[in-house]
Amino acid sequence: MFDLTTLNDVLVSATGRGERTVMFWQDTDGAWKPISSVDLYGRVRALADVFRGWGIGKGDRVALLSENRWEWVVTDFATLAIGGVDVPLYPTQPAELIGYMLRESGAKVAVVSSQEQYEKLASAGDLPELEHVVVMDSGTFSNAESFGDLMRAAQAKQQRDAEFDAMVKVAKPEDLATIIYTSGTTGEPKGVMLTHGNLISNINVVSEPFGWMDQDLCISFLPLSHVLARHLDYALLYVGAQLAYCPKTDQLAPAMKELRPTVFVAVPRLYEKIRQAVEGKSASSPVKSKILKWAIATGKAHREETLVGKKPSSLMWKIADKLVYSKIREAFGGRVRCFCSGGAPLGMDTAGWFADAGIRIFEGYGLTETSPVISANYPHAHRIGTVGTVMPNVKCRFAEDGELEVSGPSISKGYWKKDKETSEAYTADGWLRTGDIAKIDDGGFLSITDRKKELLKTSGGKLIAPQPIESKLKSNVLVGNAALVGDNHKFACVLLSPNFGALEDWAKGQGVAVGDHQALVKDPKVVKVYQEIVDSVNAGLAHFESMKRMKVVPEEWSVEEGTLTPSMKLKRRVVEKKYAKEIEEFYADEAVSKA
Repeated sequence: MFDLTTLNDVLVSATGRGERTVMFWQDTDGAWKPISSVDLYGRVRALADVFRGWGIGKGDRVALLSENRWEWVVTDFATLAIGGVDVPLYPTQPAELIGYMLRESGAKVAVVSSQEQYEKLASAGDLPELEHVVVMDSGTFSNAESFGDLMRAAQAKQQRDAEFDAMVKVAKPEDLATIIYTSGTTGEPKGVMLTHGNLISNINVVSEPFGWMDQDLCISFLPLSHVLARHLDYALLYVGAQLAYCPKTDQLAPAMKELRPTVFVAVPRLYEKIRQAVEGKSASSPVKSKILKWAIATGKAHREETLVGKKPSSLMWKIADKLVYSKIREAFGGRVRCFCSGGAPLGMDTAGWFADAGIRIFEGYGLTETSPVISANYPHAHRIGTVGTVMPNVKCRFAEDGELEVSGPSISKGYWKKDKETSEAYTADGWLRTGDIAKIDDGGFLSITDRKKELLKTSGGKLIAPQPIESKLKSNVLVGNAALVGDNHKFACVLLSPNFGALEDWAKGQGVAVGDHQALVKDPKVVKVYQEIVDSVNAGLAHFESMKRMKVVPEEWSVEEGTLTPSMKLKRRVVEKKYAKEIEEFYADEAVSKA
């Protein structure tokens, strides 16, 4: 167990390692550049001095609007060092939403990454409390400071400074450290208030069992605006591991090949995409497809050994490992020893497929409001299909309807300037309502059934959990995403968003034109293959859960398109509104009886 008391202890640890490299960033020429521990100290100290010169101090808010970059981390640590509160904002969010969060948080400083993010501020409306804007990229920006210019004194400030070091130690566990706005699948965002103590109490108990150490390397690509990414980076920096910042997911594959990480943490959608890429590539060759199916079947026969951390010794498994599993590991760089998943349900199909390929994924569960981890699977305690055992610093109980409620030092006290929403989120005795239906088995492993607000209730009174069904659909390479509908109707239906890369490859082999997505998804052969996917999933469902009708939509859902949250969760209400006409057509011949 770690013994940190505030997040500033992470800064002290990360900046106390001399010339050792603690992080990497990629230059415009593609080369990875190192930043040493002393470099980090000088940069944090330089920016902290600038902030203090501007009159920014304890409790003042500093907004961060940027992709994952070393400047993000320096800004975060500099803000915390002076007793400030950082407000991380997703760079994928529109100007209107950015303006709302800047105004509500009362940020005095906004540090942004690029021209694009700078222009969002210009379009964000009146920002009366914003006094300073800093831009990381080089260029000419009116009424803004250059991050590079603010770093000119960094090299001269690499020597330890007693006054700065004393200031860093002033922070207390009860001090507010950050306001993280939940991206939300419905409604306006809420600013979750997390103290140093909230975050540290979680880091102290979650990370050590994974055995992360100073020889590890992790690519930081999950948005640092998300509490899971923050938690991970803090923990790794504390133990002396190296971080490499990858601003965009399309840069991840070459980064993994070049840097060969040892720790890999991702949201389920990324694991699904990697699986789909493997299956899609093999589908182009009948021989490769047959070998992959054989290898996965061989792995399934040895799944239990893999899940307890053993390397199967059978000859067939070794051959499959040589031909297939090793190639899948190479997609991650070939050196990963710890695979983790969080941010959304992984799904049994995806977890099982990777286990059958010799890779066990440690799935965890939590919320922004819980700093974030409530439970996790570990090398010594792993049960596939669950989200692991509950953290020792978290207490759990269940409401009458099965909703999980939690309490403990890692739990936020509420939402910034939202007393009503805070009172609704907590019970009378102070336990957080997670909004998730859950259960704990005899071994102490927690399973999440579904989001309470997302359960579909048929007009016959049957409750359907959409996420497990959607996960089964997404395990097929042709399905990019899926949204089950049917609340207050007699039966469920589904909207399917294709994986257009895989669909186009399949269509070309069938002689189907691929130039127009609208025409492609209406082609009888395409409709037939997606109906077969739905039928195969229906075969394993209860009658009331089965999808009676389906529609393939001509859009691939994404964060940028607005149908997924930055952590790749489905924005169910947005999808339902966007496809209201299609949903209405599902039930055009149904006499709806309201439940």
